[in-house]
Amino acid sequence: MSQSVPAAVLTNSDFNQSLLGFLQASPTPFHATDSMANILLSAGYTELFEDQTWQLQEQAGYFIRRNDSSIIAIWLADKSQALRLIGAHTDSPCLKVKPNADLSGKGYFQLGVEVYGGALLAPWFDRDLSLAGRVHARIGGKIESVMVNFERAIATVPSLAIHLDREANKGRTINPQTQLPPVLSIAGAKDKDLNSILMVEVAKQHKGVESILDYELFFYDTQPPAIIGLENEFIASARLDNLLSCFIGLKSLLQADGSQNKLLICSDHEEVGSASACGAQGPFLQQVLERIWSDNEERNRIIAGSMMISADNAHGIHPNFTDRHDQNHGPLLNQGPVIKINANQRYATNSLTSAIFKQLCDDAGVRYQAFVTRTDMGCGSTIGPITASEVGIETIDIGVPTFGMHSIRELAGSEDAFELTRVLKHFFEKGSLTD
Repeated sequence: MSQSVPAAVLTNSDFNQSLLGFLQASPTPFHATDSMANILLSAGYTELFEDQTWQLQEQAGYFIRRNDSSIIAIWLADKSQALRLIGAHTDSPCLKVKPNADLSGKGYFQLGVEVYGGALLAPWFDRDLSLAGRVHARIGGKIESVMVNFERAIATVPSLAIHLDREANKGRTINPQTQLPPVLSIAGAKDKDLNSILMVEVAKQHKGVESILDYELFFYDTQPPAIIGLENEFIASARLDNLLSCFIGLKSLLQADGSQNKLLICSDHEEVGSASACGAQGPFLQQVLERIWSDNEERNRIIAGSMMISADNAHGIHPNFTDRHDQNHGPLLNQGPVIKINANQRYATNSLTSAIFKQLCDDAGVRYQAFVTRTDMGCGSTIGPITASEVGIETIDIGVPTFGMHSIRELAGSEDAFELTRVLKHFFEKGSLTD
């Protein structure tokens, strides 16, 4: 039985401690999706499976996973009502292990990697790295999916000493093919290979492992997330872009009452374009909506009255690089969520959705800011324009201001995530968005 009343309200401190735990438990999209699924199950939501028939009831919560790395959660209050949606993404730029990854040279065991997404590469050097992801193995005569997480530091990408590269501090470029393979071990007399290493890890969870068939593995920084700053002003962590928004969306979904239809979608593959079966440009959301509202006329009516908030981190103005911002649009950390605007539809915000979001912030007593990129610079994008164009739903792009986006360790304000959750909770509860 799903819950029909909101969970106990958290304080900012409680919220941030829960956030840190979620970030630590979610080194990959697979782990993030599993973490969210477990939280939803604990809150009384029921998991649905795409290859089974759905029997849905009103005043009940459900969730669906696809590819183990994307998730949709919905509270169905009244099927005749419009829908409130929040969207985020589960993936982050990182180093992904290649299929034939084993490397050995000069006595060291290394793994070949690809760069996933638009990663900031320099911060990956000299970090204590671990490995996590999904493995498909043959177990008991069947192909089984197994999540793995080594948890401890097992690798590093050592920097080249400045004595051997005197120009290192003068605009050094990084060759991802030759300079990024992490070092895992001294090769020694005994050969090492990834397949054997994975066999041992999978065997810790399952008996009768016959073979490793394939994997999707990602290196990640083992330094745990933390509240830092002289007055604890900041959150420092890997994957704030965009697990921060996933957590905000999840908490607002569970904190809000059950009066409105509310949906959270957290998609994989945003950092590489969203064009996949489980990405925002794929059919996942549309197919779920079609199964809930099978009648085209009814579904189109519902969508016409609905709104989506696309939550993805925004660029806070960096005190050492203020020239990289438009002089009137430099968001500050801990000064409230940011409305993201772009004339060329890199963000989906329009004047209507912006006005609604500003009213929601005013209702909740939360400050808000605006971001427009410099006219002489390119602008990133989000799942917002993709979802708006695929589904045809009014959408706004917003986010928490952040430093170091796409670095191995990013920085956000310790107040902004909690404040945005308050706004999104109100979004999920308010009867009419235009009143």
